[in-house]
Amino acid sequence: MSATIAVPTTTRSESPIRNGALAGLAGGLVFGLLMAGMGSLSMVGMLIGVDNAFVGFLVHMVISAIAGAIFGYLTRNLAVIPPVYIASMLYGAVLWVLGALVIMPLWLSVTADPMMSEMVFVVADGQWVSLFGHVVGYGLPMGAVLLALRGHAK
Repeated sequence: MSATIAVPTTTRSESPIRNGALAGLAGGLVFGLLMAGMGSLSMVGMLIGVDNAFVGFLVHMVISAIAGAIFGYLTRNLAVIPPVYIASMLYGAVLWVLGALVIMPLWLSVTADPMMSEMVFVVADGQWVSLFGHVVGYGLPMGAVLLALRGHAK
């Protein structure tokens, strides 16, 4: 008589939204460190009316997770490494245009300073650092972690 032993197996979640959110948190952490070094996290906190760097970091991380979840869903059928990295950098640039150049100035004009509405689509010196942060600090790490979660990292 032979005995059969049941071995539990684990299945990996292939949820593109969950994987994207986790990847977005990773990219948000890297970009958040850059923002902390520049002293710009308190401005992110002002999006909810709180002039505080820690609150700004929390708001930044929530935004990063949501943006990552959207990216994970949009790129769910991309499996090859170069296209994911290219898409993640382009996505970072799109987030920069939408977030830093449009949404943030308009939102801050309501919560912090009405004059911020004049900053829509204004690219000053600090905005180039923000573009770098969105593309290299957020986009690339997000793409790398997303690939790792999908099992494509080398």
